[in-house]
Amino acid sequence: MPGKYYEDLPLGMHIKHALGRTLTEMDNVLFSSLTMNTQPLHIDEHFAAQTPFGQRIVNGIFTLGVVVGITVGDLTAGTIIANLGYEAIKHPNPLFHGDTIYVETEIIAARESQSRPDCGIVTMKHIGRNQHDEICIEVTRSALFLKRPLVDNAEHEPE
Repeated sequence: MPGKYYEDLPLGMHIKHALGRTLTEMDNVLFSSLTMNTQPLHIDEHFAAQTPFGQRIVNGIFTLGVVVGITVGDLTAGTIIANLGYEAIKHPNPLFHGDTIYVETEIIAARESQSRPDCGIVTMKHIGRNQHDEICIEVTRSALFLKRPLVDNAEHEPE
């Protein structure tokens, strides 16, 4: 299983995720349409050309989803029970069609779950940068991770 267990995520750990994702016009328009987001900054080129951006910008909620998705293979695949919350989402710079996003994660808090002894709560800060190394999104995310399973030695002792 590629995901990390609670014990594998010490405070201060830093992960630079190798996977990048180029964001296309189709991604942006399809996501905006599927979510019924009619914001002209995302879907109306004529309107967006007259804004300070000069062109359409990528939907921020789509960007958030891609950032979290990029982390799955390195962090959570098969080892989380649930995402508990997203906080302090910031978009300091826009993303445009054709930009590529890269993500890094820092573990900023970790504690054992009080209600689930087989789990721990990990808080991560994800930072997404474009191909020019400009920060385009920051998000703090908490998730309920499984603890590493204990091996029952009685079952594995030779008779």
